[in-house]
Amino acid sequence: MKHQTVTGDPNSFHARPYENVAVIGAGSWGAALAATLATANVATLIYGRDPAVICEINNHSTTQEHLPGVALPPALRGVTDMALALRDADAALIVVPSRSVRSVARQVAEHAPKGIPIAICAKGIEAETGLLMTQVAEEELAGHPIGCVSGPTFAVETALGHPTAATVAFPFTYADRLRPDESAAVRLAVSLTTQSFRTYVSDDLIGVEIGGAVKNVIAIACGLMTGAGFAENTRAALITRGLDEMKALAEALGGRRETVTGLSGIGDLALTCSSTTSRNMALGVQLGEGLARDACFDGKPVVVEGEMNAKSVTDLARRLGVTLPICETVRAILHDGANLGASFAALWARPIEAEPRFMELAIGHPATDQDIAKLAERIS
Repeated sequence: MKHQTVTGDPNSFHARPYENVAVIGAGSWGAALAATLATANVATLIYGRDPAVICEINNHSTTQEHLPGVALPPALRGVTDMALALRDADAALIVVPSRSVRSVARQVAEHAPKGIPIAICAKGIEAETGLLMTQVAEEELAGHPIGCVSGPTFAVETALGHPTAATVAFPFTYADRLRPDESAAVRLAVSLTTQSFRTYVSDDLIGVEIGGAVKNVIAIACGLMTGAGFAENTRAALITRGLDEMKALAEALGGRRETVTGLSGIGDLALTCSSTTSRNMALGVQLGEGLARDACFDGKPVVVEGEMNAKSVTDLARRLGVTLPICETVRAILHDGANLGASFAALWARPIEAEPRFMELAIGHPATDQDIAKLAERIS
């Protein structure tokens, strides 16, 4: 289907922000988004399961465990009762780890007012079903418009008011295209917009979500090679070819390659692959330095989305017949016991290809087995 564009003078539209928004999930990103909404003068309730976290938000306007050193807006209030958080909401954000989206969406369905839009702020692919996070939510939240918020956003920087940009994506109905100012995407984008937090709008949920899922895996790849002692050339190559893997998977699912060149794709990829503030990058670095998985993060049980995504992304790609060499390499190392050096040396020795996809070129790599072995030894 040909994608339509929104017509009309953009200056003639003045969208109304939502008046009351519930943020379900009081971790670092949930607190950062809730703080952003409250800064934009949106009445915001954040729900969390831990009474100590909620008490600190309400009594001190801080959450040191999740956003150390950040002062939250005094207007932001927290609750431990999901029904109370959602009771008066005219929009909601679900901000939990990807593995919890289904169970939390099922709970939200019991309490959310009829028909309110709900945005998923988790990145990944459900392992058991191969569904994107919004598709998981759609199964549990029938009757609600489902969208997502994604982009290159570290939570602490967002909450501190560093200039930040993200994409708000929802499907656009015919009515939405006639009156974009009334669409869920535009109204939520306006609700999140502050002096420092800038939003963009998309109707390509697939393209936006694929970027968020695949970038975590590529970040682990960058970390592995950084930890093994390599630097900027290597990371630039992995980011660029990782972007191509994003495009291929998004297109196979019906998304637009163009979307992946935006904030939720290359933007998020560049951020996540460039800093150990990203847990994905940090895990890769530690493994590349030779640490055992259970010794990473000082032995703490840190959830790393890309670790799980390495399997779910490649499982989905295999079913679709899409080749993702970097993601497959990360999967082999993390889940199949493959040797780090041998795996990356084999990745670099794949047949020579053309960058313009239409050329469909593949030429055998001239490296000998001995050459590949030498590179593998350097990496290891």
